[in-house]
Amino acid sequence: MIGLQFYPDKVIQALIKELPDPKWSRQFDMVYILNTKENQDLIFQKFKGVAWLNCNYFFKNRAINSNNETLNVNWFHKRALKPEYKVCPESYLQKLELKKYSNNTVKSYVSCFEAFINTYKNYNLLELNENVIREYLQKLVHQGKSNSYINQSVNSIKFYYEIVLGMPNRFYAIERPRKQQKLPEVLSKEEILLMIDRTNNLKHKCIISLLYSAGLRRSELLNLKLENIDSKRMLIKINLAKGNKDRYTLLSKILLNDLRIYYKQWKPKEYVFEGPKGGQYSGSSVKEIVTRAARKSGIPKKVTPHTLRHSFATHLLENGTDLRYIQVLLGHSSTKTTEIYTQVATNSFKSIKNPLDL
Repeated sequence: MIGLQFYPDKVIQALIKELPDPKWSRQFDMVYILNTKENQDLIFQKFKGVAWLNCNYFFKNRAINSNNETLNVNWFHKRALKPEYKVCPESYLQKLELKKYSNNTVKSYVSCFEAFINTYKNYNLLELNENVIREYLQKLVHQGKSNSYINQSVNSIKFYYEIVLGMPNRFYAIERPRKQQKLPEVLSKEEILLMIDRTNNLKHKCIISLLYSAGLRRSELLNLKLENIDSKRMLIKINLAKGNKDRYTLLSKILLNDLRIYYKQWKPKEYVFEGPKGGQYSGSSVKEIVTRAARKSGIPKKVTPHTLRHSFATHLLENGTDLRYIQVLLGHSSTKTTEIYTQVATNSFKSIKNPLDL
C-alpha cells in the first residue's frame, strides 16, 4: 500500500478524496491506497505544485552515494569491547553498505546507535517506542551533547527501525533540536604563517600549508594523489569530494617548491601524503599535526584542520575575491553555505564607523 501521512490541510484532504478508493488505517494512523505504478503517477500529478512529497520509502534500497570509497568495516570486527557490550546488528551494517554510505557516516551511525542500545541493553529492540526515544534524547541533552550529535542519534535510530527493519515512519513526530548556526573559527594570516614557520618537519609543514592554501577538507587531503597536483596550470584536482563532485582549487607557488623538496626526500608512491608503511596517511595524525603547530605558536583558540579551510575562504573574501569563485574553490553546492564567511570577514566591518568614535 501507499501510506499518505500529512499535516491537516483542507486542500490535501480534498485531493486525497479524488484518489481511487482511499481508506483509513487505524493501525498506522494514515490514509492509504493500493500501491501500483498508476497510483504512484497519479499522486505526483495530483499534488504537483501543492505539496512536497517525501518518497524515501519507495526507494529505500537505492544507493545514497554511488561513488563513495569502498566501505571498510574491519574496525567494527577488530574492536576491543567491554564485557556485555551490545553491538550493532550485522543487518544494520549490511544496509549501510548497500546504500553506500561513506566510511565516516557509517562510523558515526554505528557509534550513536550502539550508545542508544547499550542504554537499554536489557530491552528487546522491538519493545522500544517513541517515549523511550524521547527519554533517551532528554538524557543526551542533560549530558550536554551538541545539537548535531543529538540529530545524528535520531538519524541512526530511525535508520534501524525504518530502513533496516522496513517499518513505517514510527518516529515521525520525534522532536529534533534546532540546528545551531555557529560562526566558523578563523585565524589571521599572521597566525597561520607562524604555525607553518614553527613546524620543523617538512612533511608536516606541507600538510598545514596545503590545508590552508587550497582550502581542503581533511578527507580531501588524505585522498589527494600525486597526479592531482597540476604544476603547469597551478591547480589541484579534488576527486569525488563531499557530494561526489570533482573540483579544482588553487596551488600555491611557495607550497609547490616545498612539495618538490618533500617529494625528493619522502618519495611517496601513490598518495601525496602516505603513512610509514605506504598507503593513506592517518586522519588523526593530520589533526595532531595542526593542533601541535597551533600550540607551539601560542594560539589560544581550538585549531583543527577545518579551521585552516575556514581561514582560506575568509582571507580570500577579505582580499576582494568574488563569493561565487570562493564557492567553487570550496566545492559548496550553494552560495548560501559560502555566505557564512561574510559574517567573519573583517573588511565588511572596517568600513563601518563605531558610534562611539563618531
